[in-house]
Amino acid sequence: MDVTLHLSQQPDADALLGRSPLAALVGMLLDQQVPMEKAFTGPYTIAQRMGADDLDAHEIARYNPEAFAALLSEKPAVHRYPGSMAGRVQQLCQYLVEHYDGSASAVWEGAASGRDLLKRLEDLPGYGKQKAQIFLALLGKQLGVRPEGWREAAGSYGEEGSYRSVADITGPDSLVKVRAHKQEMKAAAKAAKAAKPGGDGNAK
Repeated sequence: MDVTLHLSQQPDADALLGRSPLAALVGMLLDQQVPMEKAFTGPYTIAQRMGADDLDAHEIARYNPEAFAALLSEKPAVHRYPGSMAGRVQQLCQYLVEHYDGSASAVWEGAASGRDLLKRLEDLPGYGKQKAQIFLALLGKQLGVRPEGWREAAGSYGEEGSYRSVADITGPDSLVKVRAHKQEMKAAAKAAKAAKPGGDGNAK
């Protein structure tokens, strides 16, 4: 795995995401309740603060929890909720050590099909179905990991030519399109909620 990603919009952080399977998994894990660029810069920031060029699942798994939380909490904090996310990152790494000997890429290298890969991703701590589908789409669209049926397993995120998620971001232009799509989805959800009886008082 050595590709060019553009998820953090910072060259060094994107370079790490492109060469490190664990960094990509951690970035996806952090991608909630913060801007996408901040989430995917997180793995690079963590590696720097650990004095390393890459993330090591074994090292993170055995790190003192309080010290690791402090590491992520240093200003600027890695996440809006650095303490709780530090715990989630450690849980993810501990799971990888226990089930995949610490190798993040083993999660997808041994997958027999798209459905199997989705199940493997959903089993990761901190990964629900939507996050698993988005990461599966990222693997297929940008990282060349394409087991049979991967697009179907990724659902709408696997559609060719779509701009729904981080899986579709290849530069500034596509980032704008993905952001626009997310705003449309939020507006539609808000409108649907308002249209329900009792939603905003206007529905009959």
